[in-house]
Amino acid sequence: MSTRLRQPIVVVLGHVDHGKTSLLDKMRGTIVAVREAGGITQHIGASLFPLDAVIETCKALLGEVKIEKLKIPGLMFIDTPGHAAFANLRKRGGSIADLAILVIDIINGIQEQTRECIQLLKSRRTPFVVAANKIDLIQGWRPVELAPFSKTFESQSKLVQEELEKKIYELVGELSFFGFKADLYTKIRDFTKTLAIIPVSAKTGEGIPDLLLILLGLAQSFMQDRLLTSSSSPAEGVVLEVLEEVGIGHTVNAIISDGVLRVGDRIALMGVDGPFSTRVKALLMPKPLDEMRDPRDKFRRVEEVEAAVGVKIVAEGLDKCLAGSPIYVIPTPSVENEILEKIKNEIEEFMITTDKIGVVVKTDTLGSLEAATLYLREKGIPIRRADIGEVSKRDIVEAEAVRMKDELKGAVLAFNVKVDPDLEIEANNRGIRIFKDSVLFRLVNTYLEWVEKETTTRKLRTFESLMKPGKIKIMEGYVFRRSEPAIVGVEILAGTIRPKYPLMNSKGKVVGTISQIQDRGQSIHEATTGARVAISMREPIIGRHIKEGEILYTALPEQDARLLQKEYYDMLDEESRKALQEIIEIKRSINPLWAR
Repeated sequence: MSTRLRQPIVVVLGHVDHGKTSLLDKMRGTIVAVREAGGITQHIGASLFPLDAVIETCKALLGEVKIEKLKIPGLMFIDTPGHAAFANLRKRGGSIADLAILVIDIINGIQEQTRECIQLLKSRRTPFVVAANKIDLIQGWRPVELAPFSKTFESQSKLVQEELEKKIYELVGELSFFGFKADLYTKIRDFTKTLAIIPVSAKTGEGIPDLLLILLGLAQSFMQDRLLTSSSSPAEGVVLEVLEEVGIGHTVNAIISDGVLRVGDRIALMGVDGPFSTRVKALLMPKPLDEMRDPRDKFRRVEEVEAAVGVKIVAEGLDKCLAGSPIYVIPTPSVENEILEKIKNEIEEFMITTDKIGVVVKTDTLGSLEAATLYLREKGIPIRRADIGEVSKRDIVEAEAVRMKDELKGAVLAFNVKVDPDLEIEANNRGIRIFKDSVLFRLVNTYLEWVEKETTTRKLRTFESLMKPGKIKIMEGYVFRRSEPAIVGVEILAGTIRPKYPLMNSKGKVVGTISQIQDRGQSIHEATTGARVAISMREPIIGRHIKEGEILYTALPEQDARLLQKEYYDMLDEESRKALQEIIEIKRSINPLWAR
């Protein structure tokens, strides 16, 4: 079986507006500008940059490159930039993408979608470099069109150089929080241990030669085994998106990452109702970029494609296919069931969950479902059901069943999917919260913030319902009435007292219950440390049951004392904590196991 090196598949990720598309367009434009050296091939969802065209672009700017040492045939960039596309580039145990460029706005640094992209890259174990974009926006920057970084950096003023170095240093600090040792690529000796930061400008093209050469170098040095593919083995790949084409019907845009795909091949994919197989009727490719100006003939038919390639597949039943689905060619009918079972097992790893008490998750694609499931598990959020498609009535019923046992987990997390307004009203009426967002990081954070807020509210509500520890002193000379009811002046030495609180003496005997608290003739609902107030009690007789100058405590119920000590201790002030400890000591002198 003959083997060859394929192009590494490179995907571009980053926060919205940080310049992902602009960077790809600039790189594409740069390559097209030297197309006489090799040009650019347009694939569905991907652009293939041939090695000679990349070298020609870089040679003019960086000097001679030892071309004979470079064995990979070029670079293939996924044209649909963003973490959503990357999420769909999934395969068992990782990603179909060999390398990634994480675009970060050097002015604004890491943003919420950047964090999400880093999360995806880490979970997929995808090697990546950082393109620190928008260096042209640094105040005082003098652009040098398409120049390598070293050349453009040298041409800047000392002040601008220092500002850029400061921004890189800040970025290195931010990346360290995610566990990455990073540095400016010119300072790196071992690219396997240090994340490379390449300053670029998608607007002026500065730094793009450096970026392309770093990607070539990484692929050439560390990925040759991964990039080996067979010219005769059955194809493997992934569905990037499912589309309906006028006059053709439902098609899939796919990335073929290994082997050969031919017209007439039977392929296995994941559908809405489970794995299914179908026969390839046609393979469509767009014309090369310089021929794309003629809209009358958008695609050309091909009989076969070799990895790595982006291609549009035409086949029956693709309307039920899921974006992010793996694609396997079925070489013989005898192994069809085995391959369908393989796909089912692959998907079930994250699609079916066993947590009885957990949230319901709905996403738009298989890739985003996997990303959401991994992220939620990392955050310790249990999942009852994870599925693809719009939020349904069944999802509300599932969440309601959970809510009966745990109100905070009876929720639906909808990532990038529609929610019918009537269904949302019904969910609200049942007390089910539906969280919606197109940014996974933000969606999960919104849910967690709600959980924290609700937990705090409930904790406060429970804390408020508990009897509080209090310690008072009967003030000498302030007995206003000795009995029925006894009315005395007291000083609150620690904690809180309220009407209906029973009071006990230092031996643990209950002497009476507070009927009223008055301050300057006005009834009040509570008195706290330092206050001097009058209280009334119906039960005791002053001088017989209670004496002037005596210390009394609130007679806490055992359960309240236990909760205050174990769950709400941090919500008590220092004086209340001391009073609580004294009350517990008094009670345990009678019963050693009290409030344990």
